[in-house]
Amino acid sequence: MTIPNLFTILRVLLTPVLVILLLENRLEYALFVFVVAGVTDGLDGLIARLYKQKSRLGAYLDPLADKLLLATTYIMLAVLRLVPSWLTVIVLSRDVLIVMGVFILFMQDLPFEIKPSLSSKLTTFTQIITVIITMTTAIVGPHQIVLNVMFYLTGAVTIVSWVQYMGRGLRIMQEAGNSQRGGE
Repeated sequence: MTIPNLFTILRVLLTPVLVILLLENRLEYALFVFVVAGVTDGLDGLIARLYKQKSRLGAYLDPLADKLLLATTYIMLAVLRLVPSWLTVIVLSRDVLIVMGVFILFMQDLPFEIKPSLSSKLTTFTQIITVIITMTTAIVGPHQIVLNVMFYLTGAVTIVSWVQYMGRGLRIMQEAGNSQRGGE
């Protein structure tokens, strides 16, 4: 087990802790746990690259841990009415469709590499920053203009990433179809 994979597993284990803290309206502690989880997300990738500890398990586990943490957090923040439900629907829809796309490609035995795009990294970053700003604002006081800007920015970036992933998946399927027709 590599150190980056241990950080990823820690992020998965912090998710239920975060849920409990949010349910108990302990936002200061929830914010701390979320920031720690976010730091583990940055550290696992950095350590994997610097110390050549990239693994196939990590390639699958890391994005799933991200999706679990962010999806759960957005659901909880929507339930607590701290983020708009439309933003939570966008975040969840993108993640569900990406997972479904990976499953479809896998079931069709099509070769593909799980590699985050620049827009995907930007999406994760904006989603994380939006959560941090949302919780911070709930703790220290409302800054609705900043929140609204982040909500719309995060929604837009998430949609762009979603469209790019759909395009990538369709290209993979189209290339597979073209190579099958060419081989017949």
